[in-house]
Amino acid sequence: MYLSLGSDMAVRDTSIIGIFDLDNTTCSKHTRAFLRQAEENGQVVAAGEDLPKSFLLTSEFGMNRVYLSQFNPATLEKRLSDP
Repeated sequence: MYLSLGSDMAVRDTSIIGIFDLDNTTCSKHTRAFLRQAEENGQVVAAGEDLPKSFLLTSEFGMNRVYLSQFNPATLEKRLSDP
């Protein structure tokens, strides 16, 4: 199954490691450093042009990616649980 992130972008549900709220998690210097490093390594993918509210960490085929989504984490989690 796939999870739609917006702007015609989707990821496999089995590749998702975590869904995180940007407002809450970027308070931590460790999260900011992680996101900065991912950006420098070209691992960040924006799923839309709107202001992101969440980010997803995925791992597939040995590659980690960070997807920025305009949807809040609760919306994305609900989409995962709905059949």
